[in-house]
Amino acid sequence: MNILVIEDEERVADFICRGLRGEGWCATHCADGEGALAMLRDNTFDVVLLDIVLPGISGHEVCARLRMAGNHTPVLMLTALDATDEKVAGLRRGADDYLSKPFSFDELIARIEALHRRAEAFAQAAVSDAGSVDEVQFDREALCLVVDGEAISLSARERDLMALLLANGGRVLSRERILNSIWGLNEDPMTNTVDVYIARLRKKLGSYAGRITTVRGAGYRYDETPLTVIKRL
Repeated sequence: MNILVIEDEERVADFICRGLRGEGWCATHCADGEGALAMLRDNTFDVVLLDIVLPGISGHEVCARLRMAGNHTPVLMLTALDATDEKVAGLRRGADDYLSKPFSFDELIARIEALHRRAEAFAQAAVSDAGSVDEVQFDREALCLVVDGEAISLSARERDLMALLLANGGRVLSRERILNSIWGLNEDPMTNTVDVYIARLRKKLGSYAGRITTVRGAGYRYDETPLTVIKRL
């Protein structure tokens, strides 16, 4: 999971980022609202942890601008202010959840996971409603592709990359955006990691490999009919 931590208190930010990385997630820190909005324009994150009191524009304003730009990344607001009106104001600006400081790190992790599950559920529903064919399916529970009825296992990175392409069907994703979304901002931008994993996915898609299109000089796009997402009752 790729998480943006917007927090101006260095000690608090360091504590959060070290803990998130200890969970095996990628944590990127930004200390002010304007810088965070720039990061969110250029990169994809799974969850945003947003402090209310920031230098320059407030966390509430950051959240409002994010939603106005059409960015629906889950936002968990962190605040030392426990007043109900502050929470209501943030939720009305587009925040998804609140956590008051000081907080238990276990609770922070649980809330992040809950927000991420909710976002994935919405994405799955959107894909299912779009209509699809049966030849290629993406089983999120079994973590595999089903191509012409045959289950094909995916590694964690392959699964994340397939999900990213699927969520952005018909949209060109640059190598840089894919790299930042799946491997994090610290990955060498000159690496051929993205190309290697695209090749792996194409191989696993078999005769449907052409659905992942290379857009010369721009990146990759998932075309054709979107994948079916298998749901279990």
